[in-house]
Amino acid sequence: MVGGGDIETFIKPGFQMDAELFVRYAQAAALFPMLQFSTAPWRVLDGAHLALCREMAELHVRHADEILTLARHAARTGEPILRSLEYVYPHQGYAGVGDQFLLGDDLLVAPVLTKGAREREVVFPPGRWRGDDGHVVEGPARLVVPAPLERLPRYRKETP
Repeated sequence: MVGGGDIETFIKPGFQMDAELFVRYAQAAALFPMLQFSTAPWRVLDGAHLALCREMAELHVRHADEILTLARHAARTGEPILRSLEYVYPHQGYAGVGDQFLLGDDLLVAPVLTKGAREREVVFPPGRWRGDDGHVVEGPARLVVPAPLERLPRYRKETP
């Protein structure tokens, strides 16, 4: 849920929504099975930040078929839609990676969770990973990647 559900905060005098973190929340949730804004972005954001949230909603829509396919698979098998690296690559040293996830087995999502950050370290499991920015990474690897506010770092595993 993007924006939280803390209504009391919104009625306090002088409360100011943190636009950067609101966008980062939207990015983190954009590839979840469900994307819900508990606070209407157009009520609390300026035009530039609102546009970034809209992009994340559009990203969610672009991945809807993939998410639905994974949801059907989950209903049949019990396998999760969102997966930790450890789940997909067990016993390979990924148990401690808690700030990125896979949508299915082949879309690595590495949201920025720290205010002010404009880069982040991404842990890549084995394979060839093509980024949303066009860069290709051969895993296993750990790389610091650019993550300006306009970017949700994500990488699709290429099939050999």
